[in-house]
Formats: sequence, structure tokens, C-alpha cells
Amino acid sequence: MTDMDERNVDDICPTCGGSGWAPTEVAGAVRRCDCWKKQRMARLQASANIPKRYQNCDLESFKTFRDVSHKNAKLQVEGFLRQYPLLKEDDPKKSVGLLLMGPCGVGKTHLAVALLRQLIAQTGEVGLFYNFSDLLKEIQDSWNPIAQTSELDVLRPVMDAKVLVLDELGANKVTDWVRDTLYHIINNRYVKSKLTFFTSNYLDAPSRPGEETLADRIGVRLRSRLHSMCVDVEMRGEDGRTDFAKASL
Repeated sequence: MTDMDERNVDDICPTCGGSGWAPTEVAGAVRRCDCWKKQRMARLQASANIPKRYQNCDLESFKTFRDVSHKNAKLQVEGFLRQYPLLKEDDPKKSVGLLLMGPCGVGKTHLAVALLRQLIAQTGEVGLFYNFSDLLKEIQDSWNPIAQTSELDVLRPVMDAKVLVLDELGANKVTDWVRDTLYHIINNRYVKSKLTFFTSNYLDAPSRPGEETLADRIGVRLRSRLHSMCVDVEMRGEDGRTDFAKASL
């Protein structure tokens, strides 16, 4: 027997023998083995498209000492996670997501990824992370100037994922066509009660004269839809990534 064979034998679950089904106390009855559940959860987490930088983000490692708004944001996320499993499928609150808004480096993406990972673990549903700029590029690259249509296969995972994080909303200004496409995606998720979480560096009220708002970046119609489907969570403070860079000099 080779070393590879020995490793394969060692990896076989002693409870189910690798079948994924474990016996129960009832004769002839089986249940899903714990090893199968762990493997499925690992696959779901791996397929969620979470960038390597954020793959270990969780609520425990989120720092709240820099600003009281960080503590409040974490409390809102924790409250959402506690409430969500208790809601019935037809409860309108089941489709309410969060919009994390604030300047760069305050931990919006960390919280959004922590929420995504926890919901995947709680529900066993498919979750997906997308950066706004990357999504726009895929939408624009799929444009067919001859057929005048978008390749639905590119957009389908975004529309179908049970839980979606759309990071850095408004990072790029969009054309009318892309704006309409985004509205279609997000409205489709809203009417089908699929959870969507957003982060954005843009606020509704500019902090400085001449500063653009979120509506300026994504359009009034899309911002209006977000009001219907999300609870706004505003975070403040200095760029924590800059602080970290200074501390490491």
C-alpha cells in the first residue's frame, strides 16, 4: 500500500465509511453524517468568492474601540443574526438586509464578510461576495454589441445566491445600461426575499461641500430601492488601515 493509499484510508470517516450517511438508533434508518456536513460547509465557504484578505473575518475579531459607531454597527449585525433564524419564511423582515456606510478603513467589509460567513454556517445556503467594481466589469465584458443582450450566465450566480454581499457600492459611476442592469438584479433579489448586504464609502448627506452622495454614484432609483430592502448602518472614524501602517513603521 502506498503512502497516498494510507492517507486516503486514514481520511475515511469511521462513522459512515465515506458514504456520508450514518446509522441511527432506529434499525435501517440513516442520517447525514457530521463529516458530510463539515465538508459541505467547507465547500460553501470556499465557493463564496470571499477575497483571501477577508477569509478569516468574524465578529470576534472586529475591533470596536476606535469609535462608538463601530460598537453600534457590531450590535446591529449581532442582533440581525439572532433574529434571522426565528423569522418565518414569509415574514417581510426575512428579506431585509443591511447597508454599511462610512469612510474607508472603518471595517465595513470586515463586518459584511463576518455576516456572510455566519449566515452560510447558520443556514447552509449558498452565499456570494462581489466587489462592485468587479461586478461592473463582468457586466460590461458580457455585453454583446451584436445581440444587444447581456450573458445571463454571468449574472445568474449574483441573482440566485441566497445571501449576497456587494462591496464598495458606488465605487464606480455607472452608465444608464449598467444602472438598469444593477437595478434589475437587486430588485429581483428584493422581490424574491433574498438577503443582500452592501457596503459603501458614500453617504446620503455629504460631509464636505461638493462631495458626491450615494445617489449621485448609483442613481436615485437604485438608492430608493435600497431604502426599501436595507437598514442603514453608518460607521464613522479614521482609516484603521492607515493607523495600522503607521504603527508598523
